[in-house]
Amino acid sequence: MSSLIRKVITAAKNPRPIGPYSHAVLVDRTMYISGQVGLDPSSGKLVPGGVAEEAKQALTNMFEILKAAGCDFTNVVKTTVFLTDMNDFGTVNEVYKQFFKSDFPARSAYQVAALPIGAHVEIEAIAVQGPLTTASL
Repeated sequence: MSSLIRKVITAAKNPRPIGPYSHAVLVDRTMYISGQVGLDPSSGKLVPGGVAEEAKQALTNMFEILKAAGCDFTNVVKTTVFLTDMNDFGTVNEVYKQFFKSDFPARSAYQVAALPIGAHVEIEAIAVQGPLTTASL
């Protein structure tokens, strides 16, 4: 059996990971993107302004990871959203729709007790590298 290639993806414009993990890992054409919080790349600190600004920055950081692998948001097939307060679900949805315009990826959302560095939202994703065609069933 031939082995698959595992490639670590690092986005140069993103903040460094705050723990022992990679921005993303690509195996064959499937990319697993680590959870992104609203870290400002220039300061390395959480952006001010609450959950909407954090979600916007988290998704901006995710875009940089996608771009580093030659992808964009159309390559994303699954996301997971972690919220410290499920009452923020609608606010995050409004931001989310600014990045995912149509043919939305599958998604789940969870309320959690806490997130790293006091963040209010964290978003992780799975993407498929290369061209994708959307078909209806």
